Amino acid sequence: MTTSSHFDGKQVATVTSRETRRRLLLVSSHVVQYASPIFRRMASDPRLDILVAYCSMQGAEPGIDPGFGVAVSWDEPQLEGYPWVHVKNRALRPRVDRFFGLVNPGLWKLIRDGQFVAVYVSGYFYASAWIAIFAALCHGVPILFTTDGHNLRTWSTQSRWKQGVKKFLVRRIFALGEIVLAGSSGTVDYLKSLGVPPERIILSRNIVDNVWWKTRAAEVNRDAVREAWQIPASGTVVLFCAKLQPWKRPQDLLEAFARAKVPDSFLVFAGDGSLRNQIEKRIQELGVSGRVRILGFVNQSQLPEVYCASDLFVLPSLYEPFGLVVNEAMLCGCPVVVSDRVGAKYDLVRQGENGYIFPVGDVEVLATIFRDVLSDSGKRNLMSSAARERMETWSPREYISSIVEAVDAAVRLRGQNGK
Repeated sequence: MTTSSHFDGKQVATVTSRETRRRLLLVSSHVVQYASPIFRRMASDPRLDILVAYCSMQGAEPGIDPGFGVAVSWDEPQLEGYPWVHVKNRALRPRVDRFFGLVNPGLWKLIRDGQFVAVYVSGYFYASAWIAIFAALCHGVPILFTTDGHNLRTWSTQSRWKQGVKKFLVRRIFALGEIVLAGSSGTVDYLKSLGVPPERIILSRNIVDNVWWKTRAAEVNRDAVREAWQIPASGTVVLFCAKLQPWKRPQDLLEAFARAKVPDSFLVFAGDGSLRNQIEKRIQELGVSGRVRILGFVNQSQLPEVYCASDLFVLPSLYEPFGLVVNEAMLCGCPVVVSDRVGAKYDLVRQGENGYIFPVGDVEVLATIFRDVLSDSGKRNLMSSAARERMETWSPREYISSIVEAVDAAVRLRGQNGK
């Protein structure tokens, strides 16, 4: 049969077979640089017939990123290679970070008339997600939820009664759908603790485009990057690659680096944000200005060289649902150190093999790790190889298979429940 859909924003004809391809609508609040290459992989998979519905075009257009605090325009294509449609936002004050900042009533008609076998809803913190949820419920379309949280904690402190209310609400929200896709094994355990039945949970994996990262990493001239940073090829580099925001705790990394006092070692911050001035001041106070570099915001195409020119990547966050930067670093052969609040610890980081996990805020433990790893090139080489090897089975291949499994399970469960 022949149908039509938007492809790269244009109306095109596509040939699909509803008997062999699962027609899936993916509702997204806005354009996300991590998701676009995965959508391309999904669109090329013969088992799926996808359409991405964007509630906002933020991310595809240049603008100020509130986290980085600077103008951001991603230098890799975000809207090419997969079918998508922009559903008009009717919000009075359009914002992707406000519940009523995304109000896209056109989702109702899209779900009603789209002949989708399932609807994938990313998040539930915006009004349009609920338009999609209620439309799917009304028209008998199975719902796939997704989450990468691994506990009820957020980066800010919450009282026990607030966490209790949150648990009550989240459990009932997920009960509206057939399947919940979990970004990590920690998320699987978290969902079970909420009371979600195991048969309704599928491990989907939080992933990036592994092939892109490995290909770009192979092209990097490590010495040339070091030269641009004014760091000797023989030096060792600790890397922080994230927004300079309080919940990322970049100050802990700076304090640990200064305390470790490893000869011929350097610290590189790739990122920008509200803490930059404080960090620059503290660098001067610690007397390590000659061994610290702040690169500012680094666009996507330049990130592989940042990881490849580093010897150890650190993510000391107070709370991180997963941390896809860990995937990126490991694909580039960079061993990782993460706090025990980072979701990637459950599946990607193997203590002492490809990285380390340390108690959040424990600067002394972090400094000890630096002394141990930065002084042992043999250990770093083994950990680098182990990091790459781990990512072989944490890739879009496994992710897309889990999506197919989730769609089939959702259809089956809806039929069993007679919805």
